[in-house]
Amino acid sequence: MQAILMREPGGPGVLEQAEVAMPAIASPSEILVRLSAAGVNPIDTKLRSRGVLVPDGLPAVLGCDGAGVVEAVGDEVTRFKPGDEVWFCHGGLGGPVGNYAEYTVVDAAIAQPKPRSIDFATTAAAPLVLITAWEALYDRARLREGQTVLIHAGAGGVGHVAIQLARLAGARVCTTVSSPEKAAFVHELGAECAINYREEDLVEVVMEWTEGQGVDVAFDTVGPAVFQQTIPAVAHYGDLVTILDPGPQLDLREARNRNLRLSLELMLTPMLRDLPLARARQCEILRRCGELIDRDELRIEVSRTFPLAEAAAAHRLLEEGHLRGKLALTIADD
Repeated sequence: MQAILMREPGGPGVLEQAEVAMPAIASPSEILVRLSAAGVNPIDTKLRSRGVLVPDGLPAVLGCDGAGVVEAVGDEVTRFKPGDEVWFCHGGLGGPVGNYAEYTVVDAAIAQPKPRSIDFATTAAAPLVLITAWEALYDRARLREGQTVLIHAGAGGVGHVAIQLARLAGARVCTTVSSPEKAAFVHELGAECAINYREEDLVEVVMEWTEGQGVDVAFDTVGPAVFQQTIPAVAHYGDLVTILDPGPQLDLREARNRNLRLSLELMLTPMLRDLPLARARQCEILRRCGELIDRDELRIEVSRTFPLAEAAAAHRLLEEGHLRGKLALTIADD
């Protein structure tokens, strides 16, 4: 089969299309999937540039997110049959083969039926960001109805679904953006307040919006400087969640004075540490998100798709930053 192979770390040019061995069902609980599309995520570009997360994991096929059609099933599989459409987050870290490929094998317990109302490219773009935002807001921060939440980079991949999940929980949302166009987009998604971080003071605007209280929950999707900047914008006894390493130079004096609860979110942990119960929980999150998508209560924005052979171009665009929503690779016509 054709796949995008990474033989060594480096720039986008290290991604090359190659013929690789077709995967085969090795366990009675597995399914063989003909991939129709794969999501492209920042973790893919980081692994490409820095190296994969699994020892001796090169050469590797990247791509954690996939969607496609079941081709064959193991003897013990009852949930799916050939012809079923599925989506999942699995592989792509240097261990199991990722989804920048024509076929993959996954355990049936990891996959969910594909949402009926969206195409394969939109479906494949969604799993990692949906699970990340759900775990950060609902599991880490315990977001409740009536709370106020600050979501950084609201027009981005994680941010645009986080806004919607927060609104579905009954929270009020403010978010940061970099342009008037992105401000209009996040307002469409349900954000009340869009802060142009290039022109406005974050804490000042948040305090005005919350009448001096600060937000109950803040969700950092950007990194150390933004994490630090956000601390004084959070209400006393509030929650601050980040999906990135906040860095070694972190000053937590104000966080301590505010009695903040600080949380880290890495949705890859169940895959990296082989935690079956946590993986099952993530699979349930996908099932529930699929229902929301099919009820037209949750929207996945895909700004651009690339054919599989142009994975390097997708990486270049993603690394330029400031994208709206997600990118996806299209693999097969269905």
